[in-house]
Formats: sequence, structure tokens, C-alpha cells
Amino acid sequence: MTHAARRPARRRALLTAGTGVTAALGLSLAMTGPATAQPAPAPSAAAASTTVTPAGHGFTATLSGKATFKAGSVTVTCTVSSSSGQVPAAPGNHNPAGPVSSSTTPATYSSCTTSMPGVSASVTTSGTWGVAMQNGAPVTAGLTIPTGGFVLKTSGLASCTVTAAPTSAATVNGTWTNGAPSTLAFTNAQVPVKVTGGFGCPTSATSSTFNALYKVADTTAPASQITVTG
Repeated sequence: MTHAARRPARRRALLTAGTGVTAALGLSLAMTGPATAQPAPAPSAAAASTTVTPAGHGFTATLSGKATFKAGSVTVTCTVSSSSGQVPAAPGNHNPAGPVSSSTTPATYSSCTTSMPGVSASVTTSGTWGVAMQNGAPVTAGLTIPTGGFVLKTSGLASCTVTAAPTSAATVNGTWTNGAPSTLAFTNAQVPVKVTGGFGCPTSATSSTFNALYKVADTTAPASQITVTG
């Protein structure tokens, strides 16, 4: 193959890798000033009553397994992630017609790898994040990221910067399940992103997909469980 023929092939390979990696990584959480989380709208006009207990207890959400950011055949995987917060004290832990909201620390992500040889990734988060729980069938959860609160950078074959919630706070929708421990799952959650960088960076990408499962533990009374009811 001539040098002229190899150059277009290499450009295509770089562009494919860059597009997959950065779009896959554009999380949200992925989640402007203190953020107020808003879960997915209830199917009916009147939102259900929501109560989160135990009132006033602290909690920690810890990743179970792995968090993946995927686009096409490229997957970015992080195996360490956590966030913490506090259930509102009574009577704030109850809303007769809507969600119960509280602020959380920024979700952290580390031990991240990519499925593309020669490409590494790191994630930086900041600001005040928020979570809102809405009772229903199923119970829904909205994780809100403040403006620019999630920044992912790739290096190596493609050097790009992916910023989630680039212009305003963005909410990532998930599902809550009461249990021992209770869990918060994000399945193919969509997050708005802005991509910047040089050759190989998909600067036209505007969203990314996020999957993760978090176990939520009561840090005030470890024998208790954080639960969401009516």
C-alpha cells in the first residue's frame, strides 16, 4: 500500500476511535449553583406522594460492578464511583404531591479504561449535584449535574474533552429499588454533552449513553435501609 493510500485509512481509524471514545464517555453523569434534581415526569398529571426514610440520615451510593459509557463498538468502563448525601430532615423528607429532593457530593469516577488500544480516559467532577426521588411504579430517580460538573478527557490516539451539562444543569433519569441495600440503576440514560478537541474528536456529538448500578447504604445507622414509599 502506498503512503497516500495509508493516510486516508489512518484518518478513518482515528476518527472512528475518537468518535466512539468521546461519545461513549460524554456522561452526564454522568448530573448550575446548587442543583435541583427532577426525575422523569409521572405518567399522570398528579404526581404521587413521596416519602424518603429514615429522615435526616446520611447515605452513600457506591458503584456495584462497573459504569459504562458506550457508543457503537467502543466502551469506556469505570470500576470505582461513589457519591454521598443526606435524606432531608422531617418534614422535608415527605412531599404529598411530588418528589423529595436533596443535594449530593459530585459523583466521582476512577479506574477507567477504554476498549480501544492506545486510548486512556480520566474524569473530573465538581459542584453541587442533586438527587430527587419520586414514588411510583417504578420509583424513579433524577440525578442532576450542575453546569460543567462532569468533564472527561481522553488521551493517546484521540485527545478530546467531553463536558456534560455544557450550558445548563442536566438531569439523568434512573430507577430506584427498595432493598437491603436499596439500589439506583441507570439504564441507557441520555446525557447532553459538548465535545472539543482536535482531529478525531466528534465535535458534533451532543449526547451520550450511561449505564450503572449503585448500592445505597445508610451511613447514620448502617443496619437501616434508605427507602422510598408513598
